[in-house]
Amino acid sequence: MSFLIGPKVTRFDTCAQFAKEAQLGERDLIVTNEYIYRPFFEELKLSCQVMFQEKYGSGEPTDVMIDAMCADASALSFDRVIAIGGGSVMDTAKFLTLRQGSPVLDLVDGKITPERVKALFCVPTTCGTGSEVTCLSAIDQTTRGTKVGFGTPAMYADEAVLIPELLSSLPLKFFATSSIDAFIHAIESYLSPGASRESKLFSMEAMQLILRGYLRMEREGVDVRFEESENFLTASMYAGIAFGNAGTGAVHAMSYPLGGNYHVPHGEANYAMFRGVFGKYMEKDPGGRIAELNEKLAATLDCARDEVYVVIQRLFDNVLPAKPLHEYGMTEEDCENFADIVEQKQVRLTKNNYVKLGRDDYAAIYRGLY
Repeated sequence: MSFLIGPKVTRFDTCAQFAKEAQLGERDLIVTNEYIYRPFFEELKLSCQVMFQEKYGSGEPTDVMIDAMCADASALSFDRVIAIGGGSVMDTAKFLTLRQGSPVLDLVDGKITPERVKALFCVPTTCGTGSEVTCLSAIDQTTRGTKVGFGTPAMYADEAVLIPELLSSLPLKFFATSSIDAFIHAIESYLSPGASRESKLFSMEAMQLILRGYLRMEREGVDVRFEESENFLTASMYAGIAFGNAGTGAVHAMSYPLGGNYHVPHGEANYAMFRGVFGKYMEKDPGGRIAELNEKLAATLDCARDEVYVVIQRLFDNVLPAKPLHEYGMTEEDCENFADIVEQKQVRLTKNNYVKLGRDDYAAIYRGLY
């Protein structure tokens, strides 16, 4: 069993320190959002070329958005792509480093062989996706009505750059959706059949950092998260390393139809599915590896093993209350249709399930959460 940590990891207290150390200049293309660039980088008066993702669409990256950005980038001359943003920005920027990054669906379908021709620096501004240390991109396939994860070693960053300053203006909801996403990356990868001793170390450390942060927020108030910024960034990175090696499972697989059809943010869609999937796992095999996991989480949370998921939901609901699926627009018919999609189109993820789940299990989970 192999284990890979892709990019070099560097840390800086401020954006100015990073810009100076990396010698950002005219041969660099910064891919970011205007609301990030203006407060943190504009005053540095960099000579870099800049591409704002929101010019091409809002929300998570779509095939249409990425194709348009690749087309515009092909007219520019640059050596490095500096991706500064959340998972959407980093996932999109990875395609700009390829010799032929579009049409995206041709890459997904294997019609184009990915070949890296530009250097890539990934600078996360949220604490969830772990995209800075993975070779994966989540894409909303608008023409196909679902999301897909596309990965190739050609899309590993050369450097993952952690700057706690960038979390200083992160709104509470975006903090919640991203940090909960990181937790789910970690917990799913811990239980994956592809998990190794090494990946489980990263999974567990990520979960513990996140839960300790949430416990402190419950005690001292949600604004204490800003004092925990470096820990949450680190946890997100660790979770990225873990799931980049071991994969994620049914939570992610079942969240993709919800997110793709009803435009639910990725982390929130994962949280919407989390309790249902893990409830099914506990129903099917409570005495397997999940028992070992629950024992460790109970020690972190200082609770009984049978209270672990109740306490986790309480902590997460403190900042992002869980909602039934119908509040996102889902219909009862979707429960059946989405189960078919998961069974047929998300095998890449469902092969990482803790226990074997079938189409009827997925439908039952959706109905239970509906």
